[in-house]
Amino acid sequence: MTDNSAKAGHSLWGGRFSAKPGEAMQAINVSIGVDKRLAGEDIAGSRAHAAMLAAVGVIAPEDERAIQDGLNRIEAEIAAGAFPFRDEYEDIHMNVEARLAELIGPAAGRLHTARSRNDQVALDFRLWVRAACDAAAAALTDLQRALIAQAERHAASLMPGFTHLQSAQPVTFGHHLMAYVEMFGRDAGRFADARARANECPLGAAALAGTSFPIDRDMTAKALGFAAPTANSLDSVSARDFALEALAAATIAATHLSRLAEEIVLWMTPQFGFVSLSDAFTTGSSIMPQKRNPDAAELVRAKVGRILGAFTSLTVVMKGLPLAYGKDMQEDKAPAFEAFDALFLALAAMTGMIGDLTVNADRMATAAGAGHATATDLADWLVRAAGLPFREAHHVVGHAVKRADALGRELADLPLADLQDIDPRITAEAQAGLTPEGSVAGRTSYGGTAPDQVRAQIARWKERLA
Repeated sequence: MTDNSAKAGHSLWGGRFSAKPGEAMQAINVSIGVDKRLAGEDIAGSRAHAAMLAAVGVIAPEDERAIQDGLNRIEAEIAAGAFPFRDEYEDIHMNVEARLAELIGPAAGRLHTARSRNDQVALDFRLWVRAACDAAAAALTDLQRALIAQAERHAASLMPGFTHLQSAQPVTFGHHLMAYVEMFGRDAGRFADARARANECPLGAAALAGTSFPIDRDMTAKALGFAAPTANSLDSVSARDFALEALAAATIAATHLSRLAEEIVLWMTPQFGFVSLSDAFTTGSSIMPQKRNPDAAELVRAKVGRILGAFTSLTVVMKGLPLAYGKDMQEDKAPAFEAFDALFLALAAMTGMIGDLTVNADRMATAAGAGHATATDLADWLVRAAGLPFREAHHVVGHAVKRADALGRELADLPLADLQDIDPRITAEAQAGLTPEGSVAGRTSYGGTAPDQVRAQIARWKERLA
């Protein structure tokens, strides 16, 4: 092949091909529009690789110095918005390498010794996912702190607790919010777990089989903050389960955000009237001037669709791929970037909304006793004080609820005479315990809704998050 025919081929593999890729091939193959987001990770990996190559004598010290200087200049150009990202170089790796060659000449060509774009992209993506897991855990902690602050203010504020979205038993608003603190704590734990499993360095696996150069993979792993190098070169370049695990954690966290968002939407309706949000997190209507719409909560609720879609998308990409690398895996980054962008936005919006909430404690307290919400308390009293088997007590209280419905009253408002007509063992003490305040105060088991238990859980989480 002549020099001219080599130049006619692709700049990366001109020695093998004599013609340029077709337009459709170029369009489907290029990824710089997506993976330029990995520029910082790519430069960090190249710095570590160049330093290692020089340390083991594969490249000369002067070449390493030129490479490091060139990478510093490229980093500055990117920071200043002056870097010439070009589609002809396909991806972030070759864009950086091509620019490095323009800046420092032939020494740039030594940087790719003992590595491939396969281990290079695996490294860059692991670095990005690792940082995304850290950022997600930190954002979840911010949200937990906002929830704890509200819970502390409302540790004793009564509200109805629901099952099947029907009034079940009274709880406190603080207790309700602390349930989400627990959920988001588990979410943070999932991100920590995902990070730990992603924290192995694939650099040095090269294309798929390792390299014959005397590289020091422990050195590059340590330089990049990894716990160790990956142990199998095939797995190193072909695994994307680290991204799938992070996306699974993101999906579960988004589901929890969506549940809380749904409750805010419900609580803001006039029919509930439990909470309100300021202008900062609501919008108006173009036709109905009275409206205050909880759009921020609704959009948080919707984000789970994008995040779950990203997890599904990458799962489908990976499900049938033989080892090792396939170009299908170029489709790994766009869904991950989109999913975490959506998650971070949703977390920021929810943290802001929780801090912004104004709670209508009186309205919630009134609703707390609706729907005969203290019926279980009467059944428990019959078991505890009168010695009835629970199933018999349940039957007795069912008759009491039926009587209250017939009279158009709440169970707590049923006259003692009516209660005793149903079962003479019911006393004034039992009747007094049918108030929402009495019901909540009696739920003193660990993790229960009694205000002292709620405050104990708040203190535990404050200490944990400190």
